[in-house]
Amino acid sequence: MKKLYPLKFKPILKEKIWGGQNLKSSLNKNIPAGKNIGESWELSGVENNVSVVENGFLAENELDDLIEIYMGDLVGDKVYDQFGINFPLLIKFIDANDVLSIQVHPDDELAKQRHNSNGKTEMWYIVNAKKDAELISGFNHEMDKNQYLNHLKNNELPKILNYEKVTAGNVYNIPAGRVHAIGAGIVLAEIQQSSDITYRIFDWNRKDDKGNYRELHTDEALDAIDYKVYDNYKTEYKSVKNQTSQILSNKYFETHILDFNNTIEKNYNQVDSFVIYMCLEGKFEIEYYESEKITVEKGETILIPAVIEHLILNPIVESKLIEVYIPGKAKK
Repeated sequence: MKKLYPLKFKPILKEKIWGGQNLKSSLNKNIPAGKNIGESWELSGVENNVSVVENGFLAENELDDLIEIYMGDLVGDKVYDQFGINFPLLIKFIDANDVLSIQVHPDDELAKQRHNSNGKTEMWYIVNAKKDAELISGFNHEMDKNQYLNHLKNNELPKILNYEKVTAGNVYNIPAGRVHAIGAGIVLAEIQQSSDITYRIFDWNRKDDKGNYRELHTDEALDAIDYKVYDNYKTEYKSVKNQTSQILSNKYFETHILDFNNTIEKNYNQVDSFVIYMCLEGKFEIEYYESEKITVEKGETILIPAVIEHLILNPIVESKLIEVYIPGKAKK
């Protein structure tokens, strides 16, 4: 069997009522003229939306088929043991040209019970944002189900939500249960559990191009919402030039930022997981198997198979990437 190599996948572009053309200008995505593209699914194992390889001898193969063939060599033994051929993450770039609906995601227990699915915990990294752009994360004071319903019925839900002004580089952890929405003028990278379950709570009373309101999931959301208020909704982290700097770690994914203009050596022999790079800025070369090379440019996402434990990152120009993998102890 031929050796695995760093894999690029064809982006799956999703037209949305709130989307636009900003993924083209911000991240070099090939967006069709006149289309309001809200999401680029970079890496997905979601049913009917499985990513297809773009490069090398495995081109045109689907991700789940490759996991079935290569198993732990592709995703890591611990990951394969836990998830089988189901890829555990969904990786996206999002263009909120207009404000998204206010929504919430169920946790694992509720999603399993209702949908036989994973829940959805996610993380947002702000790639860029217009002046005074903001997002919604959680409530602005302690809430209960009855208070929440009263505000919803009276068309006053926005009054009880927590608004955060954002700039490029800000990070927000959005655990399952947290009411949230991305505001207009924001482009972000989203790392999440592999799940496409969303309960839409409020959609700003807007209609689609046929004059219809979008479906709301008022009843389903009630038992999914975390009504608590928190001191801080933003994730604080420190980025150190030419070092791998942790952004956050939870039981679903671990993320780091790497802002570099010097050569970086990476050793993943203790990780026992695939590794994902999302290139936010610049252009760099990955050197692997000692002499093989592949170039990654701004806006591209690449999957490093678990079998490639050692590699070198050479910046062609100053670059910034998000590194993602599944946490936990390696099997040895």
